[in-house]
Amino acid sequence: MSDTFFSAEGFDEFSKLLEQYSKKTEEKTVLEVLEYGANEFAKDLRALPKPRSQIRKAGYTHILDTMTTRRREKEIEVGWGKYYGPMLERKTKKMKKAHPHVRPTFERNSKKYYSAMSKRLFG
Repeated sequence: MSDTFFSAEGFDEFSKLLEQYSKKTEEKTVLEVLEYGANEFAKDLRALPKPRSQIRKAGYTHILDTMTTRRREKEIEVGWGKYYGPMLERKTKKMKKAHPHVRPTFERNSKKYYSAMSKRLFG
């Protein structure tokens, strides 16, 4: 190890570095960064290819177009705008198979989201 680390100047630099990181990790800042990552995730979900629906009535919105984020106290949620989203993702006992889209998209792109959030926080 170098002598600089143990000198007063080294401790001052280290103290300044810790102060910078503590400012960046304040709760408000962390929530903003998490919301940014969640918005990127929701944007990728809305961009997934949409199977042609048999529903033709006015006012129908495809489930992928309803993907959104929401801040609840100290949490950021990504979810569906329709009640049956979790049913499609996991299936019900009356369905033959599930149609997962949230988990596979996150697993495929998680490094991208983590990188974007890290860059935004420490940029």
